[in-house]
Formats: sequence, structure tokens, C-alpha cells
Amino acid sequence: MPSMTAFRAAVVQAGSVIFDQEATLDKVASLTEKAAAGDARLTVFPEAFVSGYPRGVGFGSVVGNRTLEGRDLFRRYWDSSVDVPGTAVDRLAEIAADTSQHLVIGVIEREIGTLYCTVLFFSPEGYLGKHRKLVPTAAERVVWGFGDGSTLPVFDTQLGRLGAVICWENYMPLLRTAMYAKGVQLWCVPTADGRETWLPTMRHVAREGGCFVFSCNQFTRLRDYPPDITNDLATQPDEAVSLGGSCIINPMGEVLAGPSWDGEDTLFADIDMDEIPRAKFDFDAVGHYARPDIFRLLVNEQPMPQVTHLEAWNQE
Repeated sequence: MPSMTAFRAAVVQAGSVIFDQEATLDKVASLTEKAAAGDARLTVFPEAFVSGYPRGVGFGSVVGNRTLEGRDLFRRYWDSSVDVPGTAVDRLAEIAADTSQHLVIGVIEREIGTLYCTVLFFSPEGYLGKHRKLVPTAAERVVWGFGDGSTLPVFDTQLGRLGAVICWENYMPLLRTAMYAKGVQLWCVPTADGRETWLPTMRHVAREGGCFVFSCNQFTRLRDYPPDITNDLATQPDEAVSLGGSCIINPMGEVLAGPSWDGEDTLFADIDMDEIPRAKFDFDAVGHYARPDIFRLLVNEQPMPQVTHLEAWNQE
């Protein structure tokens, strides 16, 4: 029998032009065109790609004190971040349309005075929506805020049910369960984890969820960072700061592409959606392998704003 859906997908392992939104968007356009030239219909970019994952940068912060220089560096980071909606979102939608791509990309989103680690989703027809990282990891909390349950989308697309879980959110078993219950088939993982322990995590998620996993990390060297910014993880221009390790995994937990450790790279894999029901035959975490009489999960997907105006309060 013919496949339910068969298509080619790409993960783009590259470094952003950190703190430079316009130059990074130009790079996104070029790399997405390259993926499209390789016949990809889904292209995934790393965590915080627009405009940078500031690995090794301390922002002048220690417990109990922040420096003036660190505050100004945060201002610089804020200046290069993305308004949603806004001109950067419009540009990314144009890139997706021009290349006929389903585009999934990590950005630094700003709202009032707070930055969020966010993933944006696009189809060739336009912007679909976003997911904000629920819990920034470790020192990320110095510069990023926390998302809430209102941005946990899974989108029905021409390719399949598309969603994203960012970096160490993949270690949150209840979040994984919530996403499995939404029927996610194309599990995108913009990440900053390039350790050798990451690959088995991605293989586990793919097998547990019975889904395709697209893990995408930046590869950067110290020379990719502005020279006036101190980096605590490297001293020489050619030293790697972010190691890559991007990969594509099928629903049986088998590696289709990667992991790549050798620099900037675009990985491709042919996706056969018939592999999903074949994998579910053995295991469905929220179906025939579940025990709702013993274990149940409550998920709050309501927005949790700090300020609720009286009119909205009276309607609740």
C-alpha cells in the first residue's frame, strides 16, 4: 500500500549571527533555500536561533549583584529579540512561503521587559503559532522568563501533526505525556544540548511517543560571537562553544540522520508516516499501554497573566 504521507525533512545545524536580528534572518533565508533545494518540506532550526543562544555569557550576574555592563548586554540582547507578531515574524513567514516550507525555528521573543525562549511555527500559507519554553534551564533563568500552558500547540498540517518541545523540556515526563495525548507525529526539538547523552534521550522520546524526532542544535565557535563580549567557555577563536549533535530519529527509535559533530551542516531524512502506526502496534503511551484507572494527568492550558482587567475577570 502507498504511504499515508512521505516527504523529506531537514534539520539545520548552524550558528546564528548572535545579537544581530537582520543578519540572522538573512542566514535563515539562505539556509532554508538550501534545505528546499534538497527537496525538504519541513525544515527545523535550533533553539534561540534568532538572535542567539548566549552560551558562555554571564551578563555580569552573580548571586546578589548585577553589573552595569551586564545590564547593557541584556539591553543589547533585548534589542535583537523578536516581537510576536512583528516584522521578524513577517519575514520568516515570507521565507516559508517562498521556499514552500513548514518551518520550525527557535527565537528569543520579547514581551514588555521580559525575554522568552520560544519556537515559532510556519506553513507555506503563513504563521501558525508558538510555544514558549516552560522552564528555562539553570542560568538561562537569568535572562529568560517562564512560559505557561497556553502555548503547547500541536498543529494539523499537510505533513502531519506538528509540535515542538525545547531542549530539556524533553526531560519533563508529564510534558511529554501531554504532547503524546495531542497526537503529535512530528516532534521538533530545537535544543542547546550537544552532549553525547542527548542522542539516547532523543531515541527514547521517539520510541516512547511513536513519533519522528527532529533534534536541532547550533554549531558555533568563539569567533562567531561579538569580540567585545567575554565568554567563559572558550579563549581561542576556533574553539567550539556549541557542539552540534543534531539528528533525526524514526518512531522505532532508529537514527535516520546524524548525529553531526563536524561543524555547520544540514541533515536530511526521508519521512514515511506509515512508520507511526507500525510503531504504535507495540506501544501507545496514552492509548493501549496506558492505565488511566491508576495514573491520570491534569494539564492547565489557560493563559496565566500577571494582570487581569475587570471586564475579563467578570466574564470568567
